[in-house]
Amino acid sequence: MATGKLMAATSAAALLLATPASADTLRDVLESGTLTVGVKADYKPYGFLDKEGNIVGIEPDLAQDAADVLGVELDLVPVVASNRMQFLEQGKIDVMIATMTDTADRRDVVDILNPDYYSSGTNVMARKASGFEEWDDLDGAPVCGVQGAFYNRKTEEAFGAEIVGFTGTSEALNALAQGRCVAFVYDDSFLNSRLQEEQWADYEMPLETIDDAPWGMAVKSGEDAMGAFMSGMIVHWHTTGRITELEREYGIEPVPFTRRMHEQFRAFVPGEQG
Repeated sequence: MATGKLMAATSAAALLLATPASADTLRDVLESGTLTVGVKADYKPYGFLDKEGNIVGIEPDLAQDAADVLGVELDLVPVVASNRMQFLEQGKIDVMIATMTDTADRRDVVDILNPDYYSSGTNVMARKASGFEEWDDLDGAPVCGVQGAFYNRKTEEAFGAEIVGFTGTSEALNALAQGRCVAFVYDDSFLNSRLQEEQWADYEMPLETIDDAPWGMAVKSGEDAMGAFMSGMIVHWHTTGRITELEREYGIEPVPFTRRMHEQFRAFVPGEQG
């Protein structure tokens, strides 16, 4: 990671010199010696509490990478969907890496960085013995779904599944465990998080994820220097395959988005093509 550190550190220094008015957060981080990052603490394997109560996971590890490049300490702050953007606006965190889908509405509130770093989409959770390999294998099969979820309609209309609707994820998972349906169609990041639990050891996510919805890291609006630094980190992670490496480390198969981004970015590195 030496080359990535050198490039990121050089870019950060240049930005601090060139745009002092917009570099407040990055300057403060370097002066204080601490980078404060908002992450999930309840969404394994992306961010969760270990047995000692420490926040660990894919996103905390990415946050640690950024702190290491800057040569500062890392302070992780647990956030949830309802407060993560507010924490940025209020200055409680410097950067947010917290499973947030990149949408136009959210870009009006905070600065979501380019490129996106992750993505979630539609998949199913089923027993390993079920033998599902293609979406068309669901034709005629009873599949659990959460009422109102947009995943249901396509699974039913495009692939012929018979959706059995439930009011929430807990009810759908219970029905799956009881054999009332052969699979549960939902967001693949949620399914990944459940597959980390011992009770679902005999289950898998066997199909190719479809309908990707990208996730974005974010900084407070107007923090151009911090945003540029973190965007550089994202490019580095995609180029080196760091995110796919972390996915495997935490026991999940790399999603199509991270595999695709790694291939696209590494193509620009001399000697890495093919």
